Amino acid sequence: MTAVVLTDIADLDLALDRATAAARALRTISDADRAGYLDAVAEALDAAVDELVPIAQRETHLTEARLTGEVARTTGQLRLLAAAVREGSYLEAVIDHAAPAAAPPRPDLRRVLIPLGPVVNFAASNFPFAFSVAGGDTAAALAAGCPVIVKAHSGHRDLSRRTADIVADALAAAGAPDGTFALAEGREVATALVAHPAIKAGSFTGSVAGGRALFDIAVRRPDPIPFYGELGSANPVVVTAAADAARASEIATGLAASFTLGAGQFCTKPGLVFVPEGSVIAEHARTAIEGAAPARLLTDGIGRAFVDGWSALASTAGIEVLTVATAESEGVTPGLARVTLDTFRSTPALHEELFGPVTLLIEYADPAVLIAALAELEGSLTATLHAADGEDVTALVEVLSERAGRVLFGGWPTGVAVTWSQNHGGPWPATTSLFTSVGVTGIRRFQRPVAFQDAPDTLLPPALREDNPLGIPRRVDGALVQGADR
Repeated sequence: MTAVVLTDIADLDLALDRATAAARALRTISDADRAGYLDAVAEALDAAVDELVPIAQRETHLTEARLTGEVARTTGQLRLLAAAVREGSYLEAVIDHAAPAAAPPRPDLRRVLIPLGPVVNFAASNFPFAFSVAGGDTAAALAAGCPVIVKAHSGHRDLSRRTADIVADALAAAGAPDGTFALAEGREVATALVAHPAIKAGSFTGSVAGGRALFDIAVRRPDPIPFYGELGSANPVVVTAAADAARASEIATGLAASFTLGAGQFCTKPGLVFVPEGSVIAEHARTAIEGAAPARLLTDGIGRAFVDGWSALASTAGIEVLTVATAESEGVTPGLARVTLDTFRSTPALHEELFGPVTLLIEYADPAVLIAALAELEGSLTATLHAADGEDVTALVEVLSERAGRVLFGGWPTGVAVTWSQNHGGPWPATTSLFTSVGVTGIRRFQRPVAFQDAPDTLLPPALREDNPLGIPRRVDGALVQGADR
């Protein structure tokens, strides 16, 4: 089966009529069946891994091992969300029985989350499987019961089309309604989708400029819609003086591995590293990346942006270049630079993310001044703290928690577990919202609450009926009741 591919604005109305009809049908389909759709897509992708990975290698220059692992992550998150749909707590079903004797008297109120409707998801360049056609955004929207139109990334067009065919075939074979899934290509079509009245939400992973432009379209519509953009993230790392004294070499080695992983093209790459004055982390990190082989970046455009960004960074007054990032026919090599905290604070351009294998070391003398500087940073997806055991870092944890969506204690942020507890989001410009784009809670982006007051039991959604036919966890009269206790 060939997926529907939208390349002309003239085709949108018909395609979105189909998506709107599918949205109505999906509301009547059981959670168990909808979970089956996700499992079917996961099984189809696993079966096609040997076909898909070579296409991805050709288009993205990523390694076979990396891409094979990414397919496994993609199918794993599909299955996790399928399990979450079956478990049922994602519906957040709440029941407050009538209380005539209360002051004032309370009616019977029941609330549940329902799907928003058709969604447009924008695929990312740096994860051609996990954040692309069948990635986390698509999985979350389908789990919520929303039809999905995925805007393919131009950096892996052939892979997107083949993946879309596999997804469409799997959904059809599993019994999903016609119009549940489609692919779109081209900037003009993408912009028109965000503005189309049939689209009820959007999600995006990419640049600040591109995401902001789409976000502005979404919120300026006659009927504004939520737009969940994951944009820029510098991901600060703080090393205390005690940690530096105890394990500078170990920290430097971990840093070098993290900021060069995937040629520095992870949204969680540690881009700003705050170290105490006199730290030898810089020297150890420089040694760790010496002789690094050139790595091809995802697209020619990303490569040009990296070269330009490094040139601007290296020529900034006060910057000390420790290792020069080079651009060769085979790719780019990593760059490392250092600056004082005072210069960093007075140079806003240094605060911005530079996508690719480069990191900036910022030397500080006074921990109190460091905390003030951290408070001035824009939002990030992650913040990492390397401290000594037993060290009082309460103030650092507080400021880092204010500036990031995930705070790590030791370790490195370039790895995002797909779990119930994960939060992959953060203050602007990390994201345009308060919701995670990774993990089970990502489903919540594509739902809205509806309350039913004094409704007859037969007219209530199954999740809210008195006998709990779905057997799901619910909050009843203030108490959390497990499905088995109904």
